[in-house]
Formats: sequence, C-alpha cells, structure tokens
Amino acid sequence: MAQVAVVGGTGTVGSRLVQMLRDRGNDVHVIARSHGVDVMSGDGLDAALRGIPVVIDVINAPVTSKRRSVAFFQTATANLLDAERRAGVGHHVALSIVGIDRVPLGYYLGKRRQEQLIRESDVPWTILRATQLHEFAAQLVDRSRGPVQVVPVMRLQPVAAAEVAALLCDLALSEPSGMAEELAGPEVHELPDLVRRLLRARGSSRRTLPIRLPGETGRTMASGALLPTAAGIRGHQTWDEWLTTAVPPTLMPEST
Repeated sequence: MAQVAVVGGTGTVGSRLVQMLRDRGNDVHVIARSHGVDVMSGDGLDAALRGIPVVIDVINAPVTSKRRSVAFFQTATANLLDAERRAGVGHHVALSIVGIDRVPLGYYLGKRRQEQLIRESDVPWTILRATQLHEFAAQLVDRSRGPVQVVPVMRLQPVAAAEVAALLCDLALSEPSGMAEELAGPEVHELPDLVRRLLRARGSSRRTLPIRLPGETGRTMASGALLPTAAGIRGHQTWDEWLTTAVPPTLMPEST
C-alpha cells in the first residue's frame, strides 16, 4: 500500500483517480480547498504532504487568459514543489495536455510554465500529456447560454477521463519516468460536430455556430495541432460510447 496525495482530487479526472487508487488499496489524501488545503496560498500544504512519497497533480485553472493562466500555474506549482521538497516527496506526477507547445492559447501557456517548473525541479517527476476529455464538449455547452452555441473550430482526439485516471495510477505507482508517452482517444473528431450531436442528444433546439479563432491560435487548432504527432497510448472508449452514458436514455432521440 502506498500513500498518495492527489492535488485537484475532486475534479473530473481527480475524483476518478482517487477512487481507483483506493480500489487498489492505497491510502489517498485529497488536496483541495474543500479539504482545507490551498495550493495558491500554500495554507495547509506542509501538513498535508507530511510523510507522503507520491503526489499527483491534476489541478485545473479556473482562468483562460495568458496572464492569469501563467500566474495560476506558476504560483500553484511553485508552492507545491517547494512543499514537496520540504516533505521529501520522491515522485511528482502531473497531468498536462497534448500539443500545448504548438498552440499559443493563453491557458496552454500556463500549462507550459507548469511543465517547465516541474522539469527544472529537483523532485523526481513524470508528466503525462493527454488529449481533451470526452466531457470537453459538454463543459463548453454548460458554460454558455442563449439560442446559439458558439464553438471554436478544432480538431481533437478525445479520451475517456477514466482511462486518463487509470494511466496516472500506473505511472504514479512506478518509478519517475520524465515525459511519458502521450495518451489520446481512439478517434479524431471536429469539435463543432461533437457539440451539435451533444445538443441533439439532449433534445436541445440550440444551433451551433462554428468560428475560427483569430491568428495562429485559430489556425493551429483547426489544422490539428492538438492531435498527437507520434505513436503513443490510445484509449478504447469512443466518444459515441461516452455519449450513451452521459445522456439519459429517455432523452436520446431514436435517430441517435
């Protein structure tokens, strides 16, 4: 049995990760504000990491702009790594995103800074880059209102959150390995198509309006820069299979 701390253990991947680790017989400590630990201020971190050999960071920034994203990941990651050094943590595992070094989106610039701090740290580390989750389309829809759903033009290869969590479990309970093989889903999709199909499955009458983001960001996202460029690990659950579990059967139209 290992003692493992999960930073962001209440989120989409984090909650699954916590349950999987516990199912494997590990002693899991959740690091989140709701559990009395704040990585942004550092409050409670030293006590939470005392005696913990493995830390998995799946925290998500609640911001999108370049300045705020970089500031968030700079502060949170630096505080976490400093506390890990004091606690003698032997393995830091972080979840990142495929293609962040090819797309100059503000949020991704924060993730780049996070990776840089980890690589430069003297805490042994593993970074897993994964593609967008199956839930990505639903998160986009749930954050917006009105009769028209604006959707950025984006090629993506979505993966199941449970499969991301399972691979993080395996990596965390192994020796530090640096940059792990990238994880992606089994199929390539266009984001506007996924949003359109999700709305239809929910019985929504909202229309989708695909837009191409300006500049290099829009060009790279539309051209597939967020897809893996080399052979790596591939998930098994398709987006269609996820959709059947995400939408109650009573809402699914017969044609879906």
